Parts: sequence; structure tokens; C-alpha cells
Amino acid sequence: MRLVASFFGAGWLKPAPGTWGSLAALPVGYALLKLGGPWLLAVAAVIVFFAGWMATRAVTDGMVDHDPSWIVIDEVVGQWIALFPVGYGAMMMGVPVERLWPGWLAAFVLFRLFDIWKPWLVGRADARGDALGVMMDDVFAGFFAAIGVIVLAALFHRVLM
Repeated sequence: MRLVASFFGAGWLKPAPGTWGSLAALPVGYALLKLGGPWLLAVAAVIVFFAGWMATRAVTDGMVDHDPSWIVIDEVVGQWIALFPVGYGAMMMGVPVERLWPGWLAAFVLFRLFDIWKPWLVGRADARGDALGVMMDDVFAGFFAAIGVIVLAALFHRVLM
């Protein structure tokens, strides 16, 4: 369970294990997008969400700290949610997903911003103090980042194209 919760050890990297977890999610997300497009990424995010929830619950049972920094499986799920619009956009445009590299950068930066800042629903989920809250704060951060990616893409394509 510790292996899953740490996303195969990415959570043990220092400093900023959450950032390392988000970075580790990118190549796996890329592989998923190349293999099956945005729908495979979405299915994988749902599966990893439930696996992460169970793993987090198992490893934090009886601990005072409900969200130790080495648990980064939540960052993986949130990062994949943030990447979904990039994969969907590449699919709709019929271009390789790596061609939308500005979207990858925006998804990463916006996700980290929302995950660290914890506005509104992100902070409320984090305040739950349980394994579901650990997972849900990053789900919300991922959704907010995804919306930001969509808005930035729309602005870029409307204004600069």
C-alpha cells in the first residue's frame, strides 16, 4: 500500500514531494494519452483515485497526520484531471498530444498552484482530515486547473491565432 500511496516511491523524493508526484504523473499520463487518448486517461484517473483512497486509508490508519507529504497518489489523480483537456484538445484537432506542450505546462503549473493555495472546495476537502479528503482536495485542484487550461487555450486561440 505504501508503494501505491507514494506512487512507486516518487513521494519519497525531496524537496517538495507533491511536486515530484505531479512530475511523475506526467510521463505516465503521456503514455496513457498515446495508448488510448483522453478516455483512457480518464478511466485510469478513476481507477487510481479508488486505489489511492484505499491505500491512503490503509497507511494513515491510526496516524495523527492524515496527509503525510510522501503520499502523492492524490497528486497523480489531480494532475491527470488537469491534463484531460490537453488530451481531448489534441484528439479533437487530430494532432499528437506533445504538440500541445503549452497546455502541458499550464496543466502542471495551474494544478500545483491550486493544490498549494487550496482555494474554496480544495481547502474544504483537505480540512476533512481523512483519506477521502486527501484524495478529493487534489481532484478539485485538478478540476480547477483543467478549467484554467481550457480558459487559457480559448484565450490563446482567440487572441493570438
